[in-house]
This record gives sequence, structure tokens and C-alpha cells, in this order.
Amino acid sequence: MAKTITTKYDVTEHLRTPEEMAAYLEACFEEAQGNAAFIAKALGDIARAKGMTQVARDAGLSRESLYKALSGERNPNFDTILKVIDALGLKLHAVAMTA
Repeated sequence: MAKTITTKYDVTEHLRTPEEMAAYLEACFEEAQGNAAFIAKALGDIARAKGMTQVARDAGLSRESLYKALSGERNPNFDTILKVIDALGLKLHAVAMTA
């Protein structure tokens, strides 16, 4: 029987266009169930796909602080989230919840 070889899945390899990035973030919002660290990690995935150095520069943050904020191990400040979303070229919008 042949051995099965597996490789580590990296979502950043599938986030190539702004549309793919927006769809990924939207799906993460739906799955997060109020978990801010989950959203921070999703933003980190998108930032890695786009290039952390450029995103940090565009957000006005150091690369190190961006990595820490988006590690998923802590809840970043909302102003940091807004800066990162803007630096990623995405928009945050609200929609009414349906019953």
C-alpha cells in the first residue's frame, strides 16, 4: 500500500484576490460567534497573504505589533482592527440580523 503524504494547509495560498479575502473574512465573521481573537487571526491570515510588512506600513503599525495583534492569542483594540481592515483594502459594514 502506498504511503499517503500530507502537507500543512495554509489558507494564505488561497487568498489571492481582494474578493477571496473579503469572502474569507465574511465567512469568519459568520463562524466567530463573538470570538474577537478568531477574527483577529482571520485578519492575520489575510495580512500574511497580502504581505505583513506592507500591511503594517499601511496601517501605521510596526510589523511586530501587527503580528502580536493578529496572532489570535489576544484581543486587539478596535482601532487596530479598523486600521488593519483599511490597510487590507477591505470595508467593515453592518447588516441587520434576521430572526
